[in-house]
Amino acid sequence: MSFVATHIDALLSLHGLVTVGALLTYVGVTRALHQRRYPSAAIGWVTFLLLVPYVALPLFLIFGTRKLVRHPHALTAREAQTLATMPWPEALASSLGLRPAATYRDLHVHADGAEALAALHAVIDGATRTLDVCTFIVGRDALGADVIARLAAKARAGVRVRFLLDGVGRWLDGRADLSPLTAAGVQVGIFVPLLHSPRRGRVNLRNHRKMVIADDARLWCGGRNFSAEYFIGGAQKPVWHDLTFDLAGPLAQSARALFDADWSFATREVRAVHADAPTAASADAASAPSPLGQVIPTGPDQAYDTVLSMLVTACFKATRRVVAVTPYFVPDESLLSALGLAARRGVDVALVIPVRSNHRLADIARHRALRDLAAAGVRVGLLPQMIHAKCVVVDDVIAFAGSANLDSRSLFLNYEMMVAFYASDDVARFGAWIEGQLAQCTPYIAHPPGLVRDVAEGLVLGFAFQI
Repeated sequence: MSFVATHIDALLSLHGLVTVGALLTYVGVTRALHQRRYPSAAIGWVTFLLLVPYVALPLFLIFGTRKLVRHPHALTAREAQTLATMPWPEALASSLGLRPAATYRDLHVHADGAEALAALHAVIDGATRTLDVCTFIVGRDALGADVIARLAAKARAGVRVRFLLDGVGRWLDGRADLSPLTAAGVQVGIFVPLLHSPRRGRVNLRNHRKMVIADDARLWCGGRNFSAEYFIGGAQKPVWHDLTFDLAGPLAQSARALFDADWSFATREVRAVHADAPTAASADAASAPSPLGQVIPTGPDQAYDTVLSMLVTACFKATRRVVAVTPYFVPDESLLSALGLAARRGVDVALVIPVRSNHRLADIARHRALRDLAAAGVRVGLLPQMIHAKCVVVDDVIAFAGSANLDSRSLFLNYEMMVAFYASDDVARFGAWIEGQLAQCTPYIAHPPGLVRDVAEGLVLGFAFQI
């Protein structure tokens, strides 16, 4: 018995040393790399390391870093004075290190998938010099094959085509055949492949941005991937509600600059140097003022959580309404509090989500936040169909539209892209689109959770949305 007891004591001592070492590694890496973690993420990692350090420590070393940029730009006194003269959305975005707002024209907010597909074809087919495409998924279906064929045709016609596909998204929805692109001379980049050097990025930090830029002059953007369900549906693929838009003008150059940065990171090519897009200050003073928009990227390549910062500030600035649509609603505490407090002070806050999304864990996790919003007086609408759109509209001041969901993965981990629109008429158009979806919804009714449900929600929130 003493022999067994001695070995048990030794194993327990070794386990204790491994656990302590894992926790010290967590603290050291977090401090050394200046990693800012939200309380739920920190609690999730610490609990994981305490319970199963042999599994948790390797996962932390692989997945634990979420920011590649650790030294934000410090504002000078002159820059602070300049920002003080700007409207708050532009000032905040600029203070977070983002490119300045730029003008645009010919904005089309696509009413449905058929209109979005026609606009996508027009942007691709209209390119004469360059075509830059970034997406998360290309479906192995007729729609995905058609997009690939159109891009290949433009390359054969002499257009320089760059196609950037996420390394995980590449394996989703059937893994489309990309060989027609390479055969036609399209430059294909895979963003952080599954098997890669750790120096080329973390495998859990995915590029979820979607954009098509033609000739640095036209932009197609939003939430749609290149697969049938995002546009018109297909065999065993019911169509989803989604939101995309296209526009022309200097704002497209801001999107191209973001694409250039992603392309350089994925392919290790030296980033091209381009002139900044013209802003309102350089517009012809004799002409009518052009509408302004701003590309708002967020992710590991940004020192700040830019989309979250913009959304939280917008909620506190709101005086009349905040309307939003998202397929997955698992917000952090700051955004949840901002939405709830806006509703409690009389702002009309409305949220559109699907009755059932394509991610079961997100559907389980969302109820805690939804119960809090319902208690604060927020109108939550459940759409019978799957909706994949991502848009937030605040008063007539700002509309955000793009790829970022209102969940922790989009707000803290993924490379995402929203476009902020500042022209009141265009803000109203996005708001009308969301209101149209809200009119088709049934109201969410909150119910107190049972013990099993409450525990299940806590486990999903504590672990599934932290890495």
